[in-house]
Amino acid sequence: MGKSANVGRMSPEAHSAPRSLAEALRARDDTSLAALLRSRPDLITPVPTDLTQLATRAGTRASVLRALERLDRFALQTAEALAVAPDPASYGTLLGLMAGDGGDETVAGALPRALATLREQALVWGGDDRLRLVRTARELLAPSPQHPSPTGLGPTVQEATSGMSPGRIQEIVTAAGLPSTHDSVSAVTALTGLFTHRKKMAKLLAGAPEAAREVLTRLVWGPPYGQVTAEPAAHLRWLLDRGLLLPTAPGTVVLPREVALHLREGRAHRAPEPLPPAVAPATTHSPQVVDATAAGQAYTALATVEELLKDWDEGGPAVLRAGGLSVRDLKRTAVALDVSEPVAAFWTELAYAAGLIASDGEADERYAATPAYDEWLELPPAERWARLAQAWLPATRTPGLVGGRDAKDRTLSALGPGLDRSAAPEVRHRVLALLAGLPRGAAPDAESVLARLRWERPLRGAQRDSGEDDLRTRLARWTLSEAELLGVTGRGALSAQGRALLGAPPAGGTAGRSGGAALTGEPAARTAEPATAPRGGPAAGPAEPAGPGDKLPVHHHRVPDRLAPLPAAEQALAAAAAARLLAPLLPEPLDHVLLQADLTAVAPGPLRRPLADMLGVLADVESKGGATVYRFTPASVRRALDAGRTAADLHAFLAEHSRTPVPQPLAYLIDDVARRHGHLRVGAASAYVRCDDDALLNEILADKRAAALRLRRLAPTVLATQSDPAALLEGLRAMGYAPAAESAEGDVLITRAHAHRTPPRTAPEPVPDGPPPPDGTLLTAAIRAIRAGDLAATAPRKPVGEHLASGELPRTSAADTLATMQAAVLTGDSVWIGYVNADGAASQRVIAPVRVEGGFVTAYDHTADEVRTYPLHRITGVAELADD
Repeated sequence: MGKSANVGRMSPEAHSAPRSLAEALRARDDTSLAALLRSRPDLITPVPTDLTQLATRAGTRASVLRALERLDRFALQTAEALAVAPDPASYGTLLGLMAGDGGDETVAGALPRALATLREQALVWGGDDRLRLVRTARELLAPSPQHPSPTGLGPTVQEATSGMSPGRIQEIVTAAGLPSTHDSVSAVTALTGLFTHRKKMAKLLAGAPEAAREVLTRLVWGPPYGQVTAEPAAHLRWLLDRGLLLPTAPGTVVLPREVALHLREGRAHRAPEPLPPAVAPATTHSPQVVDATAAGQAYTALATVEELLKDWDEGGPAVLRAGGLSVRDLKRTAVALDVSEPVAAFWTELAYAAGLIASDGEADERYAATPAYDEWLELPPAERWARLAQAWLPATRTPGLVGGRDAKDRTLSALGPGLDRSAAPEVRHRVLALLAGLPRGAAPDAESVLARLRWERPLRGAQRDSGEDDLRTRLARWTLSEAELLGVTGRGALSAQGRALLGAPPAGGTAGRSGGAALTGEPAARTAEPATAPRGGPAAGPAEPAGPGDKLPVHHHRVPDRLAPLPAAEQALAAAAAARLLAPLLPEPLDHVLLQADLTAVAPGPLRRPLADMLGVLADVESKGGATVYRFTPASVRRALDAGRTAADLHAFLAEHSRTPVPQPLAYLIDDVARRHGHLRVGAASAYVRCDDDALLNEILADKRAAALRLRRLAPTVLATQSDPAALLEGLRAMGYAPAAESAEGDVLITRAHAHRTPPRTAPEPVPDGPPPPDGTLLTAAIRAIRAGDLAATAPRKPVGEHLASGELPRTSAADTLATMQAAVLTGDSVWIGYVNADGAASQRVIAPVRVEGGFVTAYDHTADEVRTYPLHRITGVAELADD
């Protein structure tokens, strides 16, 4: 759009005026055609055979609707003004409709850019003296009773009087003070001329009753339709008699377009919006605080995803028959993560998008971690975060929809179908790009971001009139909250790693979008400790006094186009640059804890993985936050002993990793549980209990709580039961004993958690929003093919029998075809042929025959720009090209 203002207006003398959109496209250079195909990729799927077919496809309803939906508000207002202007309209007429009789310098300055956009999108064609909106766009935007125009204008006088009797038209002309005419056409023309003449119209309205002027005021900005009775009041009769209101149906009248434009002083819109709303900063923080806060939340994000996957390590919740998590399982996950259900849905969907969890595909289908999760755990923390952020940015799955209803009134479930929204990546990237356009440390006002997005993609029709938030607005709100949860933003401002993730240079830098050397530089105060945030909400960074920068000037500059979504090859580079910026801000994992006398251990920060894994077996997590508190219990110590550890191993582990002496109560707890652990042995009979102490077995048999186990004595030191060993173990442990399972050989069985993994799975692919934008290679090849096909279709040729309609293939006999080909070989001339391939597809081609033999013709094909061989029996006919 950088040079749109220079190409928005086209001199009518620049070249002969095109008579159709196809001719206008034919006059474009390759750069202009490439811009059209890049902005409207549906036109190139499949590649059109020539420019006529391209123009036809560009005028289809579906393609025009898609193009209109991608216009900004002022470009759309310009198209709406052209839809109510005469066809064709001059640039001056369009400027009058946009700026009004009094003119508007801002509108006049922005109009060339908007017109250039419409021309580039092939929605408008023709010179400045004959601007034409494509017919489908005019039909969509022009006012009608069923589809009112956003301008609020009604039909023209000619349209409103099309069904009126000639006598009634003459009565209106006479009442308006005009001389009568001989026919209705001239009468309507005279009435239109009166309504468009400012001085004459002002004189006519000066004599209107006050009540009549109030009626016109109510209708002037739309809707232009009103209801009248069979016997209208005097002021309404005055308006009807002079054609200022015209009947459209029994009891319904309309304000003619020309009258409304006079009352509006020529403006088609009440409030043209030539400039985008500014994204206003709400508050500002120092960049160091923003980066530290975002890093704290990034650490919390990693911890939350790890905890989610650890909770599902032995097999997660079941998959619903229709796919996804049940409401109960989502609630259970939210409780386990200590977050709200919408936030739990976000974390599960993020892990799914990153390929860390998937369905195991078994008969009893459940969710579980994938092998990629184990690989992810081995990465450094900053790279793990970059992997999550890289999966979030282009994802089309939308966690914010979880709990809502689909079109069939079915509940949308986390990890289930129906959550893909193809607009999500574009909105997500655009919101972050707007944040990147602010000074570093500036947090935007959310409403100003939403207003900017609405200007860039305005609503149309029922969406605009409903008053509810549209999908793009909700996606933008979700993006702001998700970016804070993930650590892309801190305190609402984009962090340094967030800028790098977008490929944006640091503030004041000139680095390229791919994250070059300038992106690897570390911002100041890297030694600041990141604030650990609650995983259910935004990070709470260090307190900071308000400064003069808390009230920032409104930021007007446009976000650079280079912040468009990165190509796949550059996304990895940007993610690596983001990881390098984040790494110094993350806290280093610790190798120690602080043991306390109340049977707890405090981890003052993140722990190294071996220490964290062992401590997770030996103790239970009691609380989380800036420091994690673990509690030792008999059950947790028994769990460590069941995993094969001895009391000596546990004492040595605690002594090695504690910065404080091991408290005596903890040492007594370990020794006491270890002394009783394994005294009872449980095996499979169905199940049995053996113990060298027959008094202990007598105690178990006498305990009323053992009745459910249905134990019976087989020997003085052996009890048997019909229960399975697992149920017997749980029952004895519930009674306060510490039994150990043993194998058939009498050895103690070591029980470790079984890590359940799915087969290798790929991450879900984003659902594209229509055809993907073509790359440079495809564009070059497509334009080359379209130009060649157009040359074949439009090349002047000598007449062949009857005159052929446009696009019709030539028809000649086999003998004539062979003779013409042989003559062309001798003369070296090019000929025009019709050809039907093996699939039955017909096409026109311009070829230069080189050799004819064996029923084949070898020729240079101008359409394909290569030498090809064609069977003569598939050539429908041939014609010589005209001499010119």
